[in-house]
Amino acid sequence: MSSARQLFIGGEWAEPDGGHYEVIDPATEEVVGLAPEASREQVYAAASAAAEAFPAWSRTPPQRRAAILDRAAEVMQRDFAAHAEVAQAESGATTGTARGMQVAVGVARFRRYAKGAVEPVEQGLPPQINEAGPMGKAGVVGALAVRQPVGVVTCITSYNNPWANPAGKIAPALAMGNTVVVKPAPQDPLSVYRMAAALAEAGAPPGVVNVVSGASPAVGAAAVDAPDVDMVSFTGSTAVGQRIAEVCGRGMKRQLMELGGKGAAVVFDDADLDSAVAGIGTTYSFYSGQICTAPTRVLAQRGVYEALVERLTRYLGRLTVGDPRAPGTVVGPVISAAHRDRIESYVELGRKEGARVVAGGERPSAPERGFYVAPTLLADCTPDMRVVREEIFGPVVVVLPFDEEDEGIALANDSDYGLIDYVWSGDIARAFRVARQLRAGGVGVNTVGRNMEAPFGGFKKSGVGRDVGSYALHAYSELQAIVWPG
Repeated sequence: MSSARQLFIGGEWAEPDGGHYEVIDPATEEVVGLAPEASREQVYAAASAAAEAFPAWSRTPPQRRAAILDRAAEVMQRDFAAHAEVAQAESGATTGTARGMQVAVGVARFRRYAKGAVEPVEQGLPPQINEAGPMGKAGVVGALAVRQPVGVVTCITSYNNPWANPAGKIAPALAMGNTVVVKPAPQDPLSVYRMAAALAEAGAPPGVVNVVSGASPAVGAAAVDAPDVDMVSFTGSTAVGQRIAEVCGRGMKRQLMELGGKGAAVVFDDADLDSAVAGIGTTYSFYSGQICTAPTRVLAQRGVYEALVERLTRYLGRLTVGDPRAPGTVVGPVISAAHRDRIESYVELGRKEGARVVAGGERPSAPERGFYVAPTLLADCTPDMRVVREEIFGPVVVVLPFDEEDEGIALANDSDYGLIDYVWSGDIARAFRVARQLRAGGVGVNTVGRNMEAPFGGFKKSGVGRDVGSYALHAYSELQAIVWPG
């Protein structure tokens, strides 16, 4: 059992007013540990501590901030195996995902933003020659654009990656000189407390990082509406993001919103089908489809439609579903019983809507305990089906046919979401032509890989703002203009 029994506020570990709640292992349904339940007053206290720490931290030399972030990465790496074990237990990730995609990426992001702390924040602008007039005599006016920290940032993180997601918020926010209040996902908060402990050991001053958890929505609400909070960075569902945005709008708080997705994979007749299947298959093999960037909506040109469905079916037949700690497991559990039931209800809905259930559709017979969903493929779908339009957030892929290029583009864009889409084609000129017409924040051309310096974020209901690489530093800053007479 691993417990983060106390909140982390103002550099101190504090007993929670609301007691504790159980964190459940999705693979075994056993209790992993106890997490603290903060009160509204404690969340406000965390925001107040962050506000008190902000002036000194924002004036701390960038080299000093960089050194603390670097040291934090070293401390996290030192305890890598223990961190991965806890992350796996509370999230249900496979061993490879927990180690390589959760903890390792979290550590890498702290190292990246240690370098980011010393990136230039000033940009000189061309001088402007002004004629004499009501504003004064003729002259030359110089200008400087300076990125300044926003202030206190509330980071509300998603359950699907309890290391990479929080690190992607906390590290750039601190690098820019902000202070943070972190409200981790209620399902897997234990990892984030470990991150806070590493930062404290690395020398982060009291109040620079605060962590408050809770199973009640009131904890997250308090972290958004606390008067001392200047910005909210949120990863999660569009519905929750919309509610947070309303509160931010009333208080004019800055926002970074990374919300839902329903990624379209447009597969043309001349595509490398093995590459397309391997890419689409990541919906099943990466954290059981609980990933907003997954290519869950496959649009196959008529000439390869049946072949693609057949290859995807064969791919599914080779996937081992089961204990995420077992060496050969590819598909582990989903986060909770409630989420498993939700995914299964979508599969049943698809069946009723007329989709052909090619694979999956029934609960796996083994293991007996745990929240497992069979990887599912729904073919012969139509654009109006709810399984095509709504984010399922599980190991479910829907396939639709199209004929001409323009139809494929229109189908891809016929969505409330626009996070990451994908194009598979042997004609690179066409692939890029299509990519430029997709209403999505990112497009993978013949790949589901990511460039970790490229801007990340969504169009439409997939979010507001961009982060990753230097774009994250920009996201956690305000632009200030300084002008002077030349």
